[in-house]
Amino acid sequence: MKKLFFVAVFVFALVSSASSQAKSNDAISRQISDLKSEKVFTLTHDEGGSSSKLLAVAENFSNREAGDAGLMAMNFATGFFYAGDSLDKAPERVMLTFWAMSKKPRFAEDHEFSVFAGDEVIVIGNGRYSAKPRSNMEYLNYEVTREDLAKIAAGSNVRFSLGGHEFTFTREHLKIFADLLVISNVDSAK
Repeated sequence: MKKLFFVAVFVFALVSSASSQAKSNDAISRQISDLKSEKVFTLTHDEGGSSSKLLAVAENFSNREAGDAGLMAMNFATGFFYAGDSLDKAPERVMLTFWAMSKKPRFAEDHEFSVFAGDEVIVIGNGRYSAKPRSNMEYLNYEVTREDLAKIAAGSNVRFSLGGHEFTFTREHLKIFADLLVISNVDSAK
């Protein structure tokens, strides 16, 4: 009976470790290539070997929407850091940073961020704000849960409000979110 118990524990441990194997940076790079997202995603690993970063930079939002908000241009980047050169588990949260170019600050007083995905309103809230006035740039940083990112990526006409101004995520933007979810899933492309 004891022998059967230890065999069962050994098998369980083996199955558990196999199902939670890390995804190497090489596997992530291959997946980025398979998704044909090399122009959008970059994967970097520091020389010291302590961390890696997966980053996607999106195209600008429409000139009309940027102009309506008093901006010259706006785009975003999304991604996350992880320890070492392999991803052990999918991140629970990812960073979403908007880069807004304007001659005067537009979001210093109000940088509340809410997403309208179908009938659902996803309130992300206030993020971290910083500005570089000499560069005419504002940076708005938010943490988005994986669950909320999945809701956004699954939408077809996803709009959002940022500091009281409305913008629309394009199909390409939504693909970035969907690809990020796939790439960061440690159970895929091992």
